[in-house]
Amino acid sequence: MVTLTKLNKQVFTINSNLIETVEETPDTVIALTTGNKFVVKETPQEIINKIIEYQREIHHLEYRKE
Repeated sequence: MVTLTKLNKQVFTINSNLIETVEETPDTVIALTTGNKFVVKETPQEIINKIIEYQREIHHLEYRKE
């Protein structure tokens, strides 16, 4: 899950596993596998960084459980 900001400053969280594409047009548009699209303030690189951080947290927690 990653937390992002819509252009109207509304903060929301999405399941990063559902992200199909991230485009900069010049606004950043995220398309999900569900067909939903969101326009957000974050750049594509910021979104990628958030996804990487989230995945690291998940895998770190899984590793600690073993």
